[in-house]
Amino acid sequence: MDTLKNRDIVVAALKHAAPYVRLYKGKTFVLKAGGEIFASVDSTRALVEQIAILHQVGIRVVLVHGGGPQSTKLAEALGLPTQFVQGRRVTDEHALEVAAMVLNGQINTRILAACRDLELPAVGISGVDAGLIRAHKRPPVEVAGHDAGPVDYGYVGDIDSVDAEVLRTQLASGLMPVISPLSADRGGTLLNINADTVAAAIAAELGAEKLILTTGAPGILEERDDPRSVVSYIDLDGLRRLRDRGALAEGMLPKAAAIEAAINGGVPRVHVISYKLPDSLLLEVFTNEGTGTLVVENIATLTPAEQAPGG
Repeated sequence: MDTLKNRDIVVAALKHAAPYVRLYKGKTFVLKAGGEIFASVDSTRALVEQIAILHQVGIRVVLVHGGGPQSTKLAEALGLPTQFVQGRRVTDEHALEVAAMVLNGQINTRILAACRDLELPAVGISGVDAGLIRAHKRPPVEVAGHDAGPVDYGYVGDIDSVDAEVLRTQLASGLMPVISPLSADRGGTLLNINADTVAAAIAAELGAEKLILTTGAPGILEERDDPRSVVSYIDLDGLRRLRDRGALAEGMLPKAAAIEAAINGGVPRVHVISYKLPDSLLLEVFTNEGTGTLVVENIATLTPAEQAPGG
């Protein structure tokens, strides 16, 4: 009896997922995953297994990864201070060396190893490769709420352009790009760029169907300290209201900016999901209920099903 019940569950799940497979086959998703996901082999594999399923049903995936926790840990081990302003890392010369070791070495390689184990054809690159991301060093800037004068973020880059053809060539060959957010200026000076910012720029330039941001939080929260206050769906005006009243925690501020940039760049749907929920990526893509927060330009564009409770 248990076997029959399990069979019925599997068949029902396949039938439920089929419309989404038809809808998204051949489309491009950009997925940004923070460094905390890659803290262990098991959590890395759990995410890559989900990505492999998307790949196998014909969805083109571009993975952009961060490495903040690992960079902080290595800096501490080396006796180097770590500074953040409004959720963004200040990167001096030593911090840049740490970021290069962590992003291009440890994390990118760990992801590729998991991809090989699961026979997912992936290629690791950074923003430096083939001029994928062209950037310039961010000048000192005034930051709201920071009273110590202009902030010099050091070797942090602002994006000038993205050469999407580099990625289109790989995707057309059946490969999955795994991207480290390091880039360089015209003179070849390495620059560290926020991974959410990189993912948003790439999604816009590729004309991606979705940008999916994974985080430790269950989604965007109505109340920053209450994980139960997940917002199921929101538009840009609503996101700005949350930011203006201080509901977005520091780590969510760069994500909010990236979400806005992606949507203004033509990406129709941005999703914020938690890596802590098992199979959250598959649930977000293949079920109407989803697991986190869906962000669109205007709520009026959502279908009635997307606006249903839990949608």
